[in-house]
Formats: sequence, C-alpha cells, structure tokens
Amino acid sequence: MGTRVMNDYSYPEGQYSPQRPIERLGERENVSGYELPKKESSQNEQIQRVLGLSIGFCSIFSEQLISHPCSVLRRQCQVHHNGGWYHLTPFTLVTTLLNLQRTQGGWTLWKGIGGVFVVKGINLASENIISEITPFPKEVSRHSSLRKYGEHILLKALGYVITTPFYTASLIETVQSDIASEKPGVLDTLREGVSRVAGWGAPQSGRLIPVWQLVGPTVGLRLSHYFISAIANYTVISSKRSEQQERRDLPGEGNHQLTPYEQYFPELLATFTGQLLADFVLYPLETVVHRLYIQGTRTIIDNTDIGLGVIPISTRYEGFMDCFRCIFAEEGIQGFYRGFGALVMQYMAHAMILRTAKLLFERLSQEFGPPPQRRTERSAMSMQPSPPSPYPSLSSSYGKHSPRPL
Repeated sequence: MGTRVMNDYSYPEGQYSPQRPIERLGERENVSGYELPKKESSQNEQIQRVLGLSIGFCSIFSEQLISHPCSVLRRQCQVHHNGGWYHLTPFTLVTTLLNLQRTQGGWTLWKGIGGVFVVKGINLASENIISEITPFPKEVSRHSSLRKYGEHILLKALGYVITTPFYTASLIETVQSDIASEKPGVLDTLREGVSRVAGWGAPQSGRLIPVWQLVGPTVGLRLSHYFISAIANYTVISSKRSEQQERRDLPGEGNHQLTPYEQYFPELLATFTGQLLADFVLYPLETVVHRLYIQGTRTIIDNTDIGLGVIPISTRYEGFMDCFRCIFAEEGIQGFYRGFGALVMQYMAHAMILRTAKLLFERLSQEFGPPPQRRTERSAMSMQPSPPSPYPSLSSSYGKHSPRPL
C-alpha cells in the first residue's frame, strides 16, 4: 500500500488509453519539426500557384508569337488560288521562307500580329457586354441545363457576328505584301472594320462581298471551331482527372497533394489538343471563308510559289457555295488544303513549347512538391510511445536471451 504517483502514462484501472500519447505525439512533432509550419506551407502553395500561372501564360503567349508566321504563310497559300505549289507538307515551304526572309527582312512574317490581338480583344469585349445586358451565360458546365447551353451558344454567335468585319480587316493585313503596300498600324484594323460595315473607304469594286453575306460562313466556322475544341478539351481534362483520382484511391495515397504538374499541365495539353483537332478538321472550310474575305479588296500578296515577287488576287465567287464548287472543280480536293504544311509546321512548334512547359512543371514539382506520404507515416508510427510494461524492472534486468520468470 502506498501513494500512487500519476503521470502522463498512468492509466486508471489498468486500461490503456491512446489519447494522451497522441497529444504528446503532436507536441513532439511540432517541436522536432516533423510537420511544416502552416505559414511556410502556405508560402510554398502561393509560390507554386504563381509559378504555375506564369509558365502557363508564357507558354500561351509564346505559342501566339511563334504560330503567327505560320498563320501568315498558311493564309497567303489559302487565298493564292492560281498558285502552282499547294504546299501540303512543310518541306516545300523551306525555299519560300528563305526567299521571303532574304528579300523582305526578318519581320515580314509577323505582319498583322497587332490586328490579331485587337480582334481577339473585340471578341472578348463584345461577349462581356452581351452577357452584362442579357441573361446569357459566358460559361457553362456539364451540369447546366439545355436552356443555358442554348443561351451560351447564342452569346458566342452574337459575338462572332459583331467581330466579322474585323476578321476580314485582320486577314487583309496578314496576307498583303509589304513590298506593294504600306505597313498597317495597330488601330487600322478597327478603322477598316468599321469602314467595311458602313461602306466607307472600301474599294469600289463589284466583286466585294457585303459583310452581311460573310456573317453566316463566319459564324458557322467559328462556332464549329469552338464546339470541336471544347469537346476535345473536356475529354482530355476528364481523362487526366480520372487518372489522378485513381492514383489517390490507391492504398497509402489518400492524402496525396496535387503537384504543379498535375494542376496546370493538363489545361495546357487540353488546349493544345482542342486547337489542333479543330484546325485540322475545319481547314477546308477556313480556306473557303478566307477567299470570300479577300475578294474585291484588290489585295496584293507575296508569291508563295518561290517567295519572290508579288501576285494580285482576283476572283469572281458569288457566295459560299459557289466558292466551294469552283475550288473543287478547278483545283480538286487538294485545293482546299493549300498551305496545309504551314499548319503542320505551326503545331510542331507548339509541341516543342508544350514539351518545354512539361519539363518546367516537372522540375517545379520536384522543388516544391509535397514530401512522400509513406515516409511521413512511418516516422509518425515510430514516434508513437508503446504502452507501459507490466514488468518495468524485468525489462531492464533480463537480457535478450535470458529466460522469462514463470
């Protein structure tokens, strides 16, 4: 009989309660540094987010800069209706590229890039304004109703209707030769687009197709491009998210945190896949629409056959279907794919940029990624104290091979 001293590891009535050891374990983890401080963890998350968004933005911006020379070549080939070379592969474009660079300088293939960004800004602004004054949603999800889908499609269509005259002005700035015309300014796209709508300042030519006849083909092309790219984008994102969920469902991976690679790279890959599929599928339709845009504008383009000299564009299409029939009758199926090699070259450059972004995200995941989960669990288990021995004196008195008392 004596006074019993209670401590942190004393258990009433001989019962073992793990509550106190767990609390002590938490204190030891904080003292020993097994858990990262919340402040440091939040700082790492902010760094990951900023770096991830920066890499994604730089990737998209560089794609626009690198793809624009390919777009210039592609569009010039598309509207060059009587060209001897169709340029269905990138190899036939090498001579043209070299001659253009030698005779007109290194910046000739970046002409009209300011107008491209102006048109994108007009499209975004028009959609924002329409969404503000109407109940049409700017974005929809798979949980949206059919009515919301219809309103969203109507919003996109109205935005393309407003942007149609500026598409035509931007195309002319992109394909016209620097030798035979003045270099346009950034705001010239706005002026030419407004002039095309009002009928002011446009060349007096009976072959010029009115803007209202270009609205239908433009909206059809842009909406089709949007549908195809959106479906491909959703498919890629869904498959990537399913793979990530399957990895989290594996034993020991329940608390797995997404790395910057898993968070941001699927979005870039989905965008690349959607744009690639839409551009390849709709290439013939784009050729027809671009020829309608440029008809009657007296535009002079570079000679895409050899890259030397200039060629005037003179066609007599009556509309979309007449242009389609004329291309098929005079040039054959390959006539719809003039300049297709430039599109292949463009996405080869995109693939290289995407590969670089993937390597950067993987390096970022290694630097700022979460520690391995299993190692942390083993460390926590090794720190958990065992229940007190019923023979405290015997635990130290007897050796490993000593016989136990009966």
